[in-house]
Amino acid sequence: MRRMHIGLQVDDLDISIEFYTRLFGCEPTLRRPDYAKWMLEDPRVNFSLDTHGCGQPGSAHYGIQAETHGELADLRSHIDSAELPRSDQNDLVCGYQLQHKSWVTDPNGLWWEAFFTEGVVDEGYGTAEMPDRA
Repeated sequence: MRRMHIGLQVDDLDISIEFYTRLFGCEPTLRRPDYAKWMLEDPRVNFSLDTHGCGQPGSAHYGIQAETHGELADLRSHIDSAELPRSDQNDLVCGYQLQHKSWVTDPNGLWWEAFFTEGVVDEGYGTAEMPDRA
């Protein structure tokens, strides 16, 4: 089953974690000095906060998280059949996790990612670099 993703850039991670912990009624599932993530079941959302990137606080990207490689392949096929240009990033560390993803942009330039996460890694936050726009 797929999960919606919202990745929000914040100014002050600690204050934001306190706010969203109170809002969601639970602690983050993953927390690092510059990153926090909640894997919520109701609503089914992967909600993350970070202090990386080139946007201003409050800027965000959105996505659809696949639970398997096969689901990601299906999402990529759907993007292709919808004739939307996509940019792929595979085997990269992002948000302390090994991921494979495809990016598309909406008519207003808003980034959407379709992605599969293999697991948590300890080697650092990873890339904040976005691929070239397709």
